[in-house]
Amino acid sequence: MTQTYDQFAALLKARYSCRAFRPDPLPDETITQIVSAARHVPSWCNAQPWQVTVTRGAGTDAFRAALLKAAGDDAPVEPDLTWPTGYSGAYAERRRTCGFQLYDAVGIVKSDRDARKAQMLRNYELFDAPHVAIVTSPAELGPYGAMDCGGFVTAFTLAAAALGVASIPQAAIAAYAPLVRSHLGLPEDRLVLCAISFGYADSDHPANAFRTERAAPSEIIDWKD
Repeated sequence: MTQTYDQFAALLKARYSCRAFRPDPLPDETITQIVSAARHVPSWCNAQPWQVTVTRGAGTDAFRAALLKAAGDDAPVEPDLTWPTGYSGAYAERRRTCGFQLYDAVGIVKSDRDARKAQMLRNYELFDAPHVAIVTSPAELGPYGAMDCGGFVTAFTLAAAALGVASIPQAAIAAYAPLVRSHLGLPEDRLVLCAISFGYADSDHPANAFRTERAAPSEIIDWKD
């Protein structure tokens, strides 16, 4: 049992959010393997609300172009779920630290707003990934369906890592939920939650050179006797 835990913990620590991909597509069989593993996460009443729309080839390129145009045109931000109302305390500090680590890695100074915007737009370029999975949930299940899908997203990224596939969950794509739904032909009764861009990592790209820290168990556990 200890060996199994150690292997799992090592996989969790090895996984990271990839921000630069090689163009090589994945075999359909590998993508199916990832989903096959991820589908075993728990869900409320075993509803299994997750559905993924996976792009490949020209489909990825067309979706990438549509997102970039919307972001470049400053189209209205219309997420299906309300954005966080704010980040405070430790949450704000962790968010800032992650951003500064990325800017440092790619050589962007804090005062260079144009470079920072260009880096932000990399989200809508899907970081050059050959594939993206759009994760949706039935609107009738509300936040609880979305919570279940969070477990699926985690399992997807871990299964991918176990197969040598890099990934990055992206809430930024949900900002243009109506566009995503229209472009991909998604039903109106499904919430667009996030995207997962995935493929083989460009290990030489500086954006993949940093790793974020995690809070210690003592900061997370609140014991009650």
